[in-house]
Amino acid sequence: MTVDNKDPLDFLNNAVGRPGAQTDLIQSLLYEIIRVKELIKYYNGIPNGAGQLGASILHELVAEAYKSLVNYDTELMRKYYDLLQNCD
Repeated sequence: MTVDNKDPLDFLNNAVGRPGAQTDLIQSLLYEIIRVKELIKYYNGIPNGAGQLGASILHELVAEAYKSLVNYDTELMRKYYDLLQNCD
């Protein structure tokens, strides 16, 4: 995998207003979502479809994490943050 030094969530650092714990949770969850989406690409690239199950599971976790962000459900955000942190 290649490492990109550009921060994809730089807009959160430049947001108007005072950042708080919610912003930190959202930003951390978004970083984990981005990281796991890169893992999905890796699993999809494994020859002979050997990584399809892993990619499918990770894709579902990312979808649920996005849903927790859209619904602004902080309990689910924490849950999916913890789950995504342990994905590799």
